Amino acid sequence: MAKKAASGIRAGLEDALAYSKAAREGATIASGKKRYPLPRRFAVALSAPAYARLRALNAEHGLGNNYLLTILLENLDEIASRPKLERAFRRFVAEYGAPAPAVMRNKS
Repeated sequence: MAKKAASGIRAGLEDALAYSKAAREGATIASGKKRYPLPRRFAVALSAPAYARLRALNAEHGLGNNYLLTILLENLDEIASRPKLERAFRRFVAEYGAPAPAVMRNKS
């Protein structure tokens, strides 16, 4: 059973990598739909568990990391309840402290 699951995950990751490579090379994904614009770019650092979760979502849904993060953040109020989100932030700050806020500059 574990071997079958591992091969399924591997196949999903291979598909996701092929999709990602095609997107980097400027290929249009054959969906017949228009492309959602992502005009803002920035470097993101993730923990190993967060990155693994992102890659699993990528493999499951066939969307690149940028699109997955966009969908999650744009729909955060529908996906997560405010109290649960606040608890997660408080737990993080209690364990690691609050890093100094970064200044987000407008590049326009």
